[in-house]
Amino acid sequence: MLKTRDQSTNDAGQSAPPREHHAGPLPKRVLLAFVVVAVAGGAYFFFNKPLQPPTNSLHVSGRIEGYETNIGPKIGGRVDYVAKREGELVKRGELLVKLSDDDVQAQLRGAEARVLSSQEKASEAHYQLSVVDNQIAEAQVRVEQSKEDTTAQVDQAEANVATTEAKVAEAEALLSQARSELEMATLRNERYASLVQDKAVTLDEADQARTGKDNAIALVSSRKANLEAARKQLRVAKAGLEMARTSRLNPQMRNAQLAVLKQQRIQAQFKEKSAEHEVKNAKSEAEQIKANIAYLNVNSPIDGVVTARSVEPGAVVVPGQNLLSLIDLDRVYLRGFVPEGDIGKVRIGQAASVYLDSQPKTPLEGEVIQIDPEGSFTPENIYFKEDRVKQVFGIKILLKHPERFAKPGMPADAEISLVK
Repeated sequence: MLKTRDQSTNDAGQSAPPREHHAGPLPKRVLLAFVVVAVAGGAYFFFNKPLQPPTNSLHVSGRIEGYETNIGPKIGGRVDYVAKREGELVKRGELLVKLSDDDVQAQLRGAEARVLSSQEKASEAHYQLSVVDNQIAEAQVRVEQSKEDTTAQVDQAEANVATTEAKVAEAEALLSQARSELEMATLRNERYASLVQDKAVTLDEADQARTGKDNAIALVSSRKANLEAARKQLRVAKAGLEMARTSRLNPQMRNAQLAVLKQQRIQAQFKEKSAEHEVKNAKSEAEQIKANIAYLNVNSPIDGVVTARSVEPGAVVVPGQNLLSLIDLDRVYLRGFVPEGDIGKVRIGQAASVYLDSQPKTPLEGEVIQIDPEGSFTPENIYFKEDRVKQVFGIKILLKHPERFAKPGMPADAEISLVK
């Protein structure tokens, strides 16, 4: 019995290690059981969770932008004055930039002098044509009366001589008057040229004196031409008188005279048309210069705010150069980006509520007016790489009544209504 107990004791002692060996796998079985329970529970909750109701709006963040209007001159010149700076409001038609008009005013004075001179020439040509017409009419009458006594013809010729002599006297008087005016204009020009060196008069006054002299010279030239024309007519009239006194009238002689007069009429008509064309060109030049003077004032085409000022007084600009940039605060929009997965929900014309950071509780009414036709990656102002690789679509939401609260550059949020 003792041996048996010892054996039992030994057997028990020998069987202890195997008991420790069977105790090791128990934690793994427990862990496996937990995993099975967790997976089963997760599957249960996944397949039995309640469905989320679809949202009725889409959130978009972005910033306020506007349609920019660039302001430039129609002609080049030196900038005298810039009325506004960045951030200032402007009214439609308000003067924004003024260019110097010194050179253009001098051009205008010269053009007006050419208009006056060409009008004088046109008047002279018209007068000469009327004289020839009268002579032709008289010649035609003389052809019909070629068989009559020469007494009446002599009287008429004498009357013509008297008339032309009076015209010569008048032309001489007008020329004398023009020469007197030229002398006065010359003295005035010389005096103002001296005074301007001492700054006693302005450059504009000196320019006006010089222009007055130029006009007086042109007038003297025109009056000389008128006098020469009158003297020529007087010589013709005297020749006619001499012919009437010394020659018998006959149809052949009168017809020859009539032919000569008709040829003179053709020449007079050509001179008249040339003079009228010269007047037209001179007036067109003056009108163009006046238009250029008006273009020196650059006015605002819209009500808005200045976003950029590119020039300062003293700068020389060219036609079309950008001087100022404006944005109409009544036509601003929110520029935002929608993820690719949500862009299919957005439609042109959908209503939206826009919230400004300055007035987060007062939404502004908006409407989707543009969706980019092509996607792009998240805008460059995102700094995390995992966000920059997401494709998005840009949209524009027009603010219907911004009331000038929304200004370009302001951050804003929008809720786009997806309700059909």
